[in-house]
Amino acid sequence: MTDSNITQRKQDHIHFLLQDAEIERGQSGFERIRLTHRGLPECDFADIDSGTDFLGKPLSSPLLISSMTGGAAATLQAINRRLAEAAESAGVAMAVGSQRAMIQDPQARASFELRQYAPTIPLIANMGAVQLNYGFGLDEAQRMVDVLEADALYLHLNPLQEVIQPEGNTNFAQLTDKIAQLAEALPVPIILKEVGCGLSARDIELGLSAGIQWFDLAGRGGTSWSRIESHRAHSSQLASLGETFQDWGLTTPQALLQARPFQDRAHFIASGGIRNGIDMIKSVIMGGQICGVAAPLLKPAMDSTAATLATIEQLKQEFRTAQFLLGAPTLADVFLNDSLIEP
Repeated sequence: MTDSNITQRKQDHIHFLLQDAEIERGQSGFERIRLTHRGLPECDFADIDSGTDFLGKPLSSPLLISSMTGGAAATLQAINRRLAEAAESAGVAMAVGSQRAMIQDPQARASFELRQYAPTIPLIANMGAVQLNYGFGLDEAQRMVDVLEADALYLHLNPLQEVIQPEGNTNFAQLTDKIAQLAEALPVPIILKEVGCGLSARDIELGLSAGIQWFDLAGRGGTSWSRIESHRAHSSQLASLGETFQDWGLTTPQALLQARPFQDRAHFIASGGIRNGIDMIKSVIMGGQICGVAAPLLKPAMDSTAATLATIEQLKQEFRTAQFLLGAPTLADVFLNDSLIEP
């Protein structure tokens, strides 16, 4: 694939996400989880504390701006800069989109040079795990981490997207061993991440066997990358395949349930279909230490840093309000507290 094609692909993704309302699936499963309201919460809203630590750094709220984009185009660079500036102001974490573009096109590097805009928050670099079967290794991963000055590296798993994508890489054979080798050599933690179909218990077991301790479960119900890629398909067969599989996978609540037996050995990020602070608090109750949000921040980031910051602060306020109404003044009162969910 040529360098210009990778940047165009990133722009195509944003275009179709904004143009096709059906890409936002709205089937996350969070709506079926009911929480126990407290009319007598026995706490002061002013004292509600949503703070936590992530990758050795403090956060004001368990919120991560999930991976979105990056590339040589000025629009992509502007989006990432605004996201980084807003994340720094709000005291939340940020992950970038796939950095493969910067390996193949030096002009894409600037869209990932974000530490200057976000000096104190956790930043997460991003590489497709399947690229370990297509010539990428420690050198490329280290360059991605170095450019971002990242605190961790996402290795994203997207087998469905790669099958539908016209230029997809579909050899996922024997990746666990290569992930293990990279995890041992890389000086920052690797976070194994799905992109919208969820991680199963077996995926977590394989990750643990490779030395991975952090997992981003990224369930279905939010952005459907299968449907996005169906718009880019070069044949009616692939387009149809993308639509058929647009709702494939585990929801985030289902993935959190599968992750429950591993809570003593691993840490989990809940993402996929999280659209407000109530979804966030449900995720924390079910075992997500951090909550990843992407799609709700795209339009604001295309507008301004101020608009992005306002959206983040709204999510934080919704989360704090839910804490208050549950009578749970700290995250420790929320995390894995099943008594907060109505039977």
